[in-house]
Amino acid sequence: MLLDSEIDRKNNNGSIEVICGSMFSGKTEELLRRLNKAKFAKKKIEVYKPILDNRYDENKVVSHNKNHINSRVVANSEEILNLSKEPDIIGIDEVQFFDEEIVKVCDFLANKGIRVILAGLDMDFERKPFGKMPEILAIADHVTKVRAICVSCGHEANYSYRISEIKNTIHLGQRENYQPLCRSCYNIKYKS
Repeated sequence: MLLDSEIDRKNNNGSIEVICGSMFSGKTEELLRRLNKAKFAKKKIEVYKPILDNRYDENKVVSHNKNHINSRVVANSEEILNLSKEPDIIGIDEVQFFDEEIVKVCDFLANKGIRVILAGLDMDFERKPFGKMPEILAIADHVTKVRAICVSCGHEANYSYRISEIKNTIHLGQRENYQPLCRSCYNIKYKS
């Protein structure tokens, strides 16, 4: 719990921004865009990702378009607090993979005056809320929902349809495992 004495009430520009959407919707691209703007403005930034996400690089946050930024890999959300060196901005990718303490960590950081920018899936492949995202969305100051393009019909897509037969909720993959689909196409494929 954050004590009143730990909050700098004169200069508290802290906030929580969430970028969410389906696979291939540009979540990480938008995170990188915001972080690069902050770097240009000479803000001190730190970037974190979960140890689970090693698809493109062990130590960098990498978009599907191969844009990237250096990051710290953490095993749990509390490590973010332990590693943090008083930045202006903290970026966290694949937030849906973090443990349940991520909500408290983000709230604590924002209350300290840090701008926290998160990117992650809001729903899993079965269209169920993913991890702690519902709670993070509830306390967020700003939410941006990005959309992909449905590979079946070309309309805006909000859903990540899993092509493979794997049933685990967490299964890292790329285009060979997932397709972005609109509501109508998702319902057709999911029921077939």
